[in-house]
Amino acid sequence: MRLIRPFDLPPVWLAGFAALVWAQGRILGVGLPGPWAAVMGWALICGGVGLMGLAGLEFLRHRTTIVPRQRPRDLIDTGVYRVTRNPIYLGDTLVLAGLCFLWDALPSLVLVPVFGAVISRRFIRGEERGLIENFGPAAEAYMARVHRWL
Repeated sequence: MRLIRPFDLPPVWLAGFAALVWAQGRILGVGLPGPWAAVMGWALICGGVGLMGLAGLEFLRHRTTIVPRQRPRDLIDTGVYRVTRNPIYLGDTLVLAGLCFLWDALPSLVLVPVFGAVISRRFIRGEERGLIENFGPAAEAYMARVHRWL
C-alpha cells in the first residue's frame, strides 16, 4: 500500500479548480442569458455524479479499492468501465464544466482541459502503470480496447 498525501487526492484538486471557477464567476460573471446556463450546468453535474456513482458500484461489485495509488485487487472492465477507463475522473471533469455554466463563469471553461491534464499527470498515468504491473497482458488488452477518457 502506498502512502496517500491527504491534499493530493482527486477531490481536493476538483475543489481547488471549482474555487477558481467560482472566483472567476464572482469577479467577471460572464454567463449565458436566460435559464440555459443553469439547465446546462445541472445536466453536466448530474451526468458527472451519475458516472461516478456507476463507477462506485463497480468498485463495490469487484470488492477492490477506489482510493488512488492503492493496489487494486481486481481489474474492472465491466459496467461503465466498458466505455471509459476513468469514469470517476470523467465525472469530475463534467462536474467542473457544469459549475462553469452554473456559476456564470464561461471563461473558466478553459480550466476544464487543464484539470483533465493535471488529473492525467498526477493520477491516471501512475494508476495505468500499476494496472499493467498487477494485471499484465489483461490490463494492456483492456487499455487497447477502451479509451482513457471517451
